[in-house]
Amino acid sequence: MELVSDEQVKEVVREAASELRCSHLVVVIPDATRTAPVPLFFEALSESLAGRVQRLTFLIALGTHPLMSPEAVDRLMGMSGEERASRFPRVEVVNHRWDQPETFTTVGHLSEEETADLSGRRLRLQVPIRINKLLLDADKVVIVGPVFPHEVAGFSGGHKYLFPGVGGADVINFTHWLGALVTSHATIGIRDTAVRKAIELAAGRVGCETRAFCLVTSKDGLHGVFWGEVRRAWEQACELSSKIHIKWFDKPFKKVLSVIPERYDDLWTGAKGMYKVEPVVAEGGEVVLLAPHISEFSYTHGKVLDQIGYHCRDYFLAQWDRFKELPWGVIAHSTHLRGDGTFLEGVEKPRVGVTLASAIPPERCRSMNLKYQDPATIDLDEWRDRENEGILFVPNAGETLYRLRS
Repeated sequence: MELVSDEQVKEVVREAASELRCSHLVVVIPDATRTAPVPLFFEALSESLAGRVQRLTFLIALGTHPLMSPEAVDRLMGMSGEERASRFPRVEVVNHRWDQPETFTTVGHLSEEETADLSGRRLRLQVPIRINKLLLDADKVVIVGPVFPHEVAGFSGGHKYLFPGVGGADVINFTHWLGALVTSHATIGIRDTAVRKAIELAAGRVGCETRAFCLVTSKDGLHGVFWGEVRRAWEQACELSSKIHIKWFDKPFKKVLSVIPERYDDLWTGAKGMYKVEPVVAEGGEVVLLAPHISEFSYTHGKVLDQIGYHCRDYFLAQWDRFKELPWGVIAHSTHLRGDGTFLEGVEKPRVGVTLASAIPPERCRSMNLKYQDPATIDLDEWRDRENEGILFVPNAGETLYRLRS
């Protein structure tokens, strides 16, 4: 498939800039855990909007990912802070400070009836909708971000850059636990999901004028750019993402090796190597996550994960009184990594095994209910080209979804 050139991107941005004249524009962008041509869009937007906006702010949508250091921000933007200040003095780049309560303002709530409808009556609660104040300070907001199959929402991108991207913990915890109840296996790669409906409801109550560049990217480059009203641009990107990011197979695999790229620096993000392959793993099969660079389960949520470990959804549901006061988003992550399973008469039976081959020691893996393998013992050549034997090798895990046709 033909890729979109840098010049084509700049032309799309120049055309879009004519619609964006205002005093203050906020551009919401992904952090380094997403494959996206952020430097290209930063430069193109900054150049095209010069003279059209008085103040231009790029807001890094961290969700609850660790804050990016100045050096990491420089790498993300493709130029140093000094160069940005020299070339684009009216442009600022800031982290979404999810760690500071004063970052947020409340714009409404999801009602008890809405959460009950979204969850098939399994949940009933009022969820405050909080958003980064910068968006309400702006005249207009633009989202720039890629669209991939996603374990919680079905597909990422679009208004997901508001929730969880720059939204408060209440919506994050609700939507992630809602996705866990449905299960990642039944959600990932599906466009219209309960979580997506919740995200759209929350976004509709923010009240700012928002447009989006929804991107479809891969390691090969940029496959598509869709500009305009957020929902419409996102739907178009989902259609292309379904063709680019999903690989179909006729038979399940008994073993999968997911090689986790270094853009995922903890298991919280690197767990995508499990999410994206679980649908093609046979009952009783195994997923090995090869990540010698990962030394922590989560830099942000490690303390809670140490309390709960990694378990299937039914483990938590059967003992909900023990866990319900903990952050639901962290519990959801636990279930997504562990995958489908049952918990009957006190015995947990996961559908597939998960083995972590990383810098996390074996005793820590076992304490978290994961198997361990020394990454030095894994020979990649032994995994390649063995699909006819029921063994799948995934060299750049985390963005491509693997599914069965049946």
